[in-house]
Amino acid sequence: MSRNLDMTALRSFVTVADMGGVTKAAGVLNLTQSAVSMQLKRLEESLDASLLDRSARQIGVTAEGEQLLSYARRMLALNDEALSRLTAQEYEGDITLGVPHDIIHPYIPQVLRRFAADFPRVQINLVSHPSKRLREKFGRGECDAILTTEDQPGPGGISLVTLPLVWVGAVGGTAWRNRPLPVAFCKNCIFRSGVLKRMDEAGFDWQMVVESEYDSAVEAVVTADLAVHALIKGVYPQHTAPVPHEGALPDPGKSQIVLYMQDRDDPVLAALRDMIRHAYMSQWSVSDAPRLRA
Repeated sequence: MSRNLDMTALRSFVTVADMGGVTKAAGVLNLTQSAVSMQLKRLEESLDASLLDRSARQIGVTAEGEQLLSYARRMLALNDEALSRLTAQEYEGDITLGVPHDIIHPYIPQVLRRFAADFPRVQINLVSHPSKRLREKFGRGECDAILTTEDQPGPGGISLVTLPLVWVGAVGGTAWRNRPLPVAFCKNCIFRSGVLKRMDEAGFDWQMVVESEYDSAVEAVVTADLAVHALIKGVYPQHTAPVPHEGALPDPGKSQIVLYMQDRDDPVLAALRDMIRHAYMSQWSVSDAPRLRA
């Protein structure tokens, strides 16, 4: 007699494998840790196989688990596609998502693609502004959801991940060796005040070499090796790279990726929230160094 795999258990297994642990997976799935653990146990018992290696601090996948993982991803993708095609046609309208330009890549395009497939009759509008301006637009109700980069989440914000800031300069550049240190931040940059404060507290001499409301002006002077600035680790503009200062420059600090959603009972908005959370938490929980931005 044929047997069927439990799709709910498979989803928990894939999420645990992606997140590297039951606790983080439970948060993404909106389940308790015990519920996720029970699903994994039942799945292993049904297959009479050990799927996860629990001997290390971060849960790994066994050889048998790797084989199932490949099948599970395809099965879940087909399951989700079938459900979205057959059930999501009732949803119509539009949603506005705001994201700062420096964290759009590499994950927001994946979220947009998934959202379009699941909700083909809902128009998602992407707007990009600095975090401060996005918070203002969100407060006026002009955005349904926003992502920001902040030291701490504001009221209602969900912190997805905390990442270090790094000094960034032109590839092979030497501007970082100059004193006072030439720095460039746009007026709306959420990192600006915090980074400058940390340099002042360290007694480090610096000089602002650009005054602009646009990130493009900052990128131009940094790319020209006329200044350095601080960015989230891993999201560097083209022709720039982390400065190899080896402690010669003050620590610029850290930043959190924060998600804000309008407080309303909307299944489409809830689905977008889950897609964003999974995209950022699954990738950046494994490594704090995402791929470079083109």
